[in-house]
Amino acid sequence: MSLRPESLPDQADRVILSINPKAGRRPSAARGQQLAELLGQRGLHVEVLTDLAEVADRANRLHERGQLRALVGVGGDGTAAELVNRTEVGVPITLLAAGTANLLAKQFRLSSKPARLCETIATGEVLRLDAGKAADRVFLVMISCGFDAEVVRQVHAVRESRPQGAHISYWSYVRPIVRSIRSYPYPEIRVNCGQPAGPEKGGKSALVAARWVFVFNLPRYGWGLPLAPKAVANDGALDLVTFRRGTLFHGLRYVAAAQVGLHPRMADCVIRRDTRFRIAADQPVPYQLDGDPGGLLPVDVEVLRGRFTLVVPRELAEK
Repeated sequence: MSLRPESLPDQADRVILSINPKAGRRPSAARGQQLAELLGQRGLHVEVLTDLAEVADRANRLHERGQLRALVGVGGDGTAAELVNRTEVGVPITLLAAGTANLLAKQFRLSSKPARLCETIATGEVLRLDAGKAADRVFLVMISCGFDAEVVRQVHAVRESRPQGAHISYWSYVRPIVRSIRSYPYPEIRVNCGQPAGPEKGGKSALVAARWVFVFNLPRYGWGLPLAPKAVANDGALDLVTFRRGTLFHGLRYVAAAQVGLHPRMADCVIRRDTRFRIAADQPVPYQLDGDPGGLLPVDVEVLRGRFTLVVPRELAEK
């Protein structure tokens, strides 16, 4: 990955710490408070907030003044995406990893340990990265449609039905997966690929029909499955990965092949890099964005170049 790091302004000494009490496999407020104390010891001014509207307003105002060093989300991929959706372009964001998959944090070595993340915020640099947009929602890692999105929909429906919400862990997915295995019909999904990016620019649009559809900004999915190994977060494009056949048997076959990097060679796998896609189906099919429910197809997807700014460890930025 060829990335150009940028330094934070010397006068940027304010940190907003946004704590999401629902994120991760265990309560994360204590680690957030520990991070706030460590940052204070480094001479940084920290505000700990839980209301997202207040978080976004404060972060935007401090960024406009050149005072914001980082907006820190305590959570996972969905938390990061929520912060990006609520803030202006250029607001420097980072994560104290506390989600279920933490794909963004793993990709850019953002630690779940307060002391290490404190060092990143105090001495790190920023990278300007692409994002994706589905309908009016920004996503950072990926969008997927079909079986897994139905599982995500069920998991979050259960979570929201509880008065105080609930923490999501890998175990939260067991029952929805079993129910979906028994009932999901694997409808056909059609993807119209827009103007290709890079060397293919100038080519014609293409129509791909499949039962499993993913569009990636970053290379990995779920527990770290390398479905889009060539996806790069600053190449001005998104990576489409589709699998043509439905049923659980074929799904397991695709997962096994992807785990060892053989799925691009499969005849029923299509991988394509483009700047925009339209995804549709003839019946209601859910889609999910960074692990959160997105809605039902159809949806238009496009890349947003340089949409979000990520604070990363200096050693990563220097590579």
